[in-house]
Amino acid sequence: MTTKLIHTSDWQIGKVFRFVDNATMGLLQEARLRAVTRIGELAREHDARHVLVAGDVYDMEALSTRSLNQPLERMRNFGAVHWHLLPGNHDRQRPNGLWDQLVRKGVPANVHIHVAAEPAIYSEESFALLPAPLFYRRAIGDPTAYMDDVELPGGQVRVGLAHGTVTGFGSDDRDVPNFIAPDRPVKAGLSYLALGDWHGQKKINDRCWYSGTPETDAFDVIDGGQALLIEIEGHSAPPAVTTLATGHYNWLTLSEQINSRADIDFLAEKLRGVSDDLGRALVYLSAEGTLSLEDKQYFEDRIVDGVSAALCFMRVDRRRLFPRPTPEDLDRIDRGGFVRTAAEVLKRKAEEGADKDRAIAAEALQRLYVEHMKLQAGQR
Repeated sequence: MTTKLIHTSDWQIGKVFRFVDNATMGLLQEARLRAVTRIGELAREHDARHVLVAGDVYDMEALSTRSLNQPLERMRNFGAVHWHLLPGNHDRQRPNGLWDQLVRKGVPANVHIHVAAEPAIYSEESFALLPAPLFYRRAIGDPTAYMDDVELPGGQVRVGLAHGTVTGFGSDDRDVPNFIAPDRPVKAGLSYLALGDWHGQKKINDRCWYSGTPETDAFDVIDGGQALLIEIEGHSAPPAVTTLATGHYNWLTLSEQINSRADIDFLAEKLRGVSDDLGRALVYLSAEGTLSLEDKQYFEDRIVDGVSAALCFMRVDRRRLFPRPTPEDLDRIDRGGFVRTAAEVLKRKAEEGADKDRAIAAEALQRLYVEHMKLQAGQR
């Protein structure tokens, strides 16, 4: 009999995206709930009876009752699927915490909350789940260590469920909070170890994977927006692991060299081609180079105010995009007098000052240019 599981993690329901406006944040939060439905659909499509959520179901403990119940109601809609929820470092198990509150109020019959380090056995499927819930945000000691000593009837498919990291940055990984030994499947005789915490999907070894978050939530996440289908043909067989797409939004990072108006026009077309549905794209754009004050304003109009309106969100890093004022730029500000003198001083500081001074001077010079162009337009 083949044991089929969906492995997911790091839903972080209720996550706050502080770098976007409230409307966009609402869209991103809704996408995290939509991912739950998508996972249920995938479980039904692949005839997987169990969905393993390897920690951080919620982003924090202090959530409204509505936020706590929303994913549960999504899971309720897939009654033939068993959903296994594990406390992670964001939503750890503690007395009278959110998990105890949910248990007291009652959860759907197909939702299982694992708040104790003890096996859950499904004899009819010859399947045993060994959860390792977190009781502290940063715990010293491997929460999966107990799995080595768990005795089960022979022939059981043993699957571990945990939240933590398999690597550290010091001389002794054992001192890393929430450290999990990557060879735990061998030590504990696991057919598979489902991990959460890393938001990008990653294979550690044949029997140990991070699923990644089902909905990408940052520009530095690699291989997010996915879940894993796990198929196990008996306790000794290596699992077959298949990546499943779950994400709605695409998070893209671009670095562009811009030194002319032609470069700006090229960038505009490039941005409009990053996705078939630009409303599902979030872009982090790092712009480097030098532009005249006139072309710098063209960049703001064409890219920052223009193309970005077609995207779900765009963040523009202009810290390495410096002004290269032309004589014509400065003449447009003023041909003489104290204003022209101020513009010359700002130009010099923008070109020769320390990095911090350059950025301030560049911004001031651009603002001086824009305000004088507005003033001239009003006088026509």
